[in-house]
Amino acid sequence: MRFSNERPIFAQIADMLEDEVVAGRLAAGERLPSARELAASLEVNPNTAARALQILSERGVAGAERGTGYYVGDGAAERAREARRQRFYAESLPGLFKTMDELGIGMAELAARYEARGKDTI
Repeated sequence: MRFSNERPIFAQIADMLEDEVVAGRLAAGERLPSARELAASLEVNPNTAARALQILSERGVAGAERGTGYYVGDGAAERAREARRQRFYAESLPGLFKTMDELGIGMAELAARYEARGKDTI
């Protein structure tokens, strides 16, 4: 994994694992890699990996079971999606709306582009 200098590595690792949960590649009840396993596979400090797992626990995406590790929590995917929606509304939409205003792009045009995404005619 390539890490960006813009955000702490532990946050990027937490987001990567959360992506796996949201995509359904990690299901509720499934064990997450240990901090050591995660650190070895990503070539990071074990403390960094441990912090990433702690972040997932704080977000309600994972829970720790003493002696066995972290597991994906029940309802984790929906909790993660909802948190991401709220971040999108707060962080991304205002900039998008500002750019749309500056360029004279209306909602109808944006909706048409959205509907046409992935098709050859954009």
